[in-house]
Amino acid sequence: MHPCERLLDTARDRLVAYATPIGCNRSLSVTKGVDLKRVETPRTLRDFLRVPWSVYHSDPAWVPPLLFERRQALARKHPFFQHAEWQAWVAYRGATPVGRISAQVDALHQEHHGDESGYFGMLEAIDDDGVFATLFSAAEQWLIARGMRRAVGPFSLGINQEIGLLVEGFETPPYFLMGHARRYYGPRVESQGYRQAKDLLAYEIIPAFPISRLMSRLMERMHAQGIVVRTLNRKRISDELETLRVIFNDAWSDNWGFVPFTYEEFQAVGKELTLLLPGDFIQIAEVDGEPAAFMVMLPNLNEAIRDLDGRLAPFGWVKLLWRLFVRFPSTARIPLMGVRKQYQNTRLGPGLAFMVIHAMREPALRKGVKLVEMSWILEDNAGMRNIIESIGGRVSKRYRMYEKHLA
Repeated sequence: MHPCERLLDTARDRLVAYATPIGCNRSLSVTKGVDLKRVETPRTLRDFLRVPWSVYHSDPAWVPPLLFERRQALARKHPFFQHAEWQAWVAYRGATPVGRISAQVDALHQEHHGDESGYFGMLEAIDDDGVFATLFSAAEQWLIARGMRRAVGPFSLGINQEIGLLVEGFETPPYFLMGHARRYYGPRVESQGYRQAKDLLAYEIIPAFPISRLMSRLMERMHAQGIVVRTLNRKRISDELETLRVIFNDAWSDNWGFVPFTYEEFQAVGKELTLLLPGDFIQIAEVDGEPAAFMVMLPNLNEAIRDLDGRLAPFGWVKLLWRLFVRFPSTARIPLMGVRKQYQNTRLGPGLAFMVIHAMREPALRKGVKLVEMSWILEDNAGMRNIIESIGGRVSKRYRMYEKHLA
């Protein structure tokens, strides 16, 4: 490790350690041969972040995450922690970290649903039922102590971040901010008493999809009614991000597990992500001059970082910048899309969706993007699935959310 990188790692570790409760770092033995430690120190945080390397070292589809990004996501200053509390644990066999889990209670979830449900997440572990049992026991006890009667997950860390356990599509690498898993994860989770709560789908689409006659006529009618699509105005970035947040929260408000983006969360995430993408990778449809729908497309960062082993020093920064701004990834992901609720059950609804999808074709093709993932899509969202499949989208991965009623 480069000395400068070691110094940065140590500083970041100390900052992130404040995100977890401070106390004695006692080892808790739950299953014979397995020791459990709360993430409370720079050492346990480092072990927590490094568990995936032990699990996936022989998996060619796994993409090592950037360690500095993972630390930032867990830092106390992250806006998610303004409305949520969490705790994380690492399981050891001897001195070797072999598993990890987190538990979260999101006050905004309780405010909107009032169902006394807590989250588990960031689950990674070797294929050992004792390790899984130890991890889930700790997370469930922590949730019960906070009045939760149901555990749902995985969430890393909230529903507007990375969610779901991969249950189909293990053969290909995940796209940016989507998870990966070993095949045994699902059965191991179910052995702890969890059952399916909801399935989420990822679709892959070729940007050069043919435009059907129906789609052409629909867009012609939309244009005739004065509906236009525009790109992001970077000179008004804060206002533009707030427009997207308002549309998203409105569009998704009736969806399963919905928790609204806060102003602080969307501003923080938006300003970071817009640094990585061209302005025309965000398309906004307007009805009578008022924003009504939008779509965001991100270059697939996982394609650019796959061989960096989680590190940007000493030369990873150069490789990443070259791959993002010169060569540009050949794949991209659409993580955010929304149509205002007032249009969803009208003739304008599908038209607005088609317009922002169509508007994204040219920017994607101009950048040389050959494949786009739209994720995640609720399995029972028939309307959106019909739209995606009508332009040639195919299901490439399936993610599962699990639930368990706690004693």
